Amino acid sequence: MDRDEVAALEFCYVTTKGRRSGSPHTIEIWFALLKDTVYVLSGGGDGSDWVKNLRDDPTVGLRIGDHDLICKGRVVDDPEEDTLARRCLLEKYAPGYAENLDEWGRTAMPIAIDLPPA
Repeated sequence: MDRDEVAALEFCYVTTKGRRSGSPHTIEIWFALLKDTVYVLSGGGDGSDWVKNLRDDPTVGLRIGDHDLICKGRVVDDPEEDTLARRCLLEKYAPGYAENLDEWGRTAMPIAIDLPPA
């Protein structure tokens, strides 16, 4: 996996297991790759179904480009990691986005998806 090429992609796909249905639920979402962690921001916070699913079962499918991985997701609760996740996503997307992303960067819930060992 060429990290720079993967990191430059616009979207990734996160699949969670429905906490009620047990069926897979996939979303397309902006991401930032930093070392062995993918960061995403949930604009709906805890109210998003995929976040509720992740809290119920942290095993998630992650597709970035041609790469399909089984990973562990978690809500970021460490203040330093929270700041890092927000900064990484804003640095990646704000320059090329027509609208101001400051509020999204402040209020969305950061989620970390830890990649499996290589």
